[in-house]
Amino acid sequence: MKKKLAIVMTAVCVMGSLLAGCGGSGASNGEKVYAVEAGSAGEEVAKERGYKINSVGSQADALMEVSSGTSDAAIIDLLMAGAMIGEGTSYPNLIHREELTEEEYGVGCRKGSDLASYINSVFAESYADGSMLETAKKYGVQEALMEQSASEFTASEDSDVAYIQGKGTLIVGITDFAPMDYQDENGEWIGFDADMARKVAEKLGVKAEFVEIDWDGKIMELESKNIDVVWNGMTLTDEVTSAMECTNAYCKNAQVVVLKAE
Repeated sequence: MKKKLAIVMTAVCVMGSLLAGCGGSGASNGEKVYAVEAGSAGEEVAKERGYKINSVGSQADALMEVSSGTSDAAIIDLLMAGAMIGEGTSYPNLIHREELTEEEYGVGCRKGSDLASYINSVFAESYADGSMLETAKKYGVQEALMEQSASEFTASEDSDVAYIQGKGTLIVGITDFAPMDYQDENGEWIGFDADMARKVAEKLGVKAEFVEIDWDGKIMELESKNIDVVWNGMTLTDEVTSAMECTNAYCKNAQVVVLKAE
């Protein structure tokens, strides 16, 4: 089991003065190369700021780039940083010192799908009875958990919920992203998102099936029905909310810069 996440919100510093003395090759801000996951919120913010980027397959790959010295820094989710870098983690030589954004996580379903409404109702019920908080504590994300208001499921005429119940599986699109979705020593998918997806599947009376996807192709995977839901610490960006039917936000997050410790 990976180290429990401790959410420590740090003060935002001026980027130029911060990065000039931290990690990487010592290059100036404009010369630094930032490793980012393709299609991620980290890639989006890097492009907005005009940073030189190295797009890789996952946030875990971005950390490997920094650790090996092939990129000067990485931009990843704060929740992943808390689980993967620092003392007692996979990358004890890496640190984060700046939050570039404030974000919220949501679950993505097919546009017009009533599954989003169903998931909202499960969120509301599990938040009210305390089970959502207990799951969050299990993976150390309780400080990031957002309050869930009462919500009732409203079925649509062309019901995605009925389609999922008919085939008997809820196919969940994920990447390897601790502490939300990752594999234990037996190869079973665990994490806050994985556990909550299983809870929804149980309520639906179906089995949860986890499928690793190319994060950059998540919208296509949904529309083609290769998966039924994107549930992997997904930031609710304008692109995401315009292309998917999204649930209520359930976790707070930020994009952070990760560097080698001095």
